[in-house]
Amino acid sequence: MNRYIAEGAGTALLVFLGVGGAVFGLAQLGAVGVALAFGLALLALAYAIGPVSGCHVNPAVTVGMLLARRITPVEAGVYVVAQVAGGIVGMGVIRLVAAAGGVTMQVNGANGYGERINAAGAFLLEVILTFMLVLVYLMVTRRNEVYGFDGLAIGLTLALVTLVGITLTGTSVNPARSIGPAVFGGWTALSQVWLFILAPLVGGALAALVPPLLREPETPTANEPPSEELW
Repeated sequence: MNRYIAEGAGTALLVFLGVGGAVFGLAQLGAVGVALAFGLALLALAYAIGPVSGCHVNPAVTVGMLLARRITPVEAGVYVVAQVAGGIVGMGVIRLVAAAGGVTMQVNGANGYGERINAAGAFLLEVILTFMLVLVYLMVTRRNEVYGFDGLAIGLTLALVTLVGITLTGTSVNPARSIGPAVFGGWTALSQVWLFILAPLVGGALAALVPPLLREPETPTANEPPSEELW
């Protein structure tokens, strides 16, 4: 149960800190600042909850871990439910802070397409950026935990892909991050959120195909029993 609570709370914090950076301070922080807000938030979460749940905080990462046989289908399903709920809560808290504090929201935080990139381009962009993020998760970790310098690579990768896509789609690479703002963002955000759910899941699934091609098969050491198949 602890891992599911960690995923829900972690996703809520990622959305609050990352999306909140744009909602409350895009004009002051700029694209680089918002990208760093996302990356630093994930880096901190990786060290805080990585040993507990793997710090997916992202259904696309969970799909990659599932296809890599590091978690079971049941675990993956509960992870995704917790992440989506966390994304909605995180955006709800942003709205609450804005309303209670009399703060004008600079953007609504939702991902979108149509102004600077069309749907086809947005889909391809999100697939590629998510592929990169999930591939780093799978390559720097061995099972479903984050230790040592793993978190640094993961956090910096999120900052990088956010910086690449932020001026075009707002950078999703995370269905839970997109669903939360879309719930509060009105009809346009809701009508476009399908792309920011589907494209990251495709990118995460494609990333799971790569590690077996790059890594030698794992062999247990003398003091380590063979890992059990999950399913």
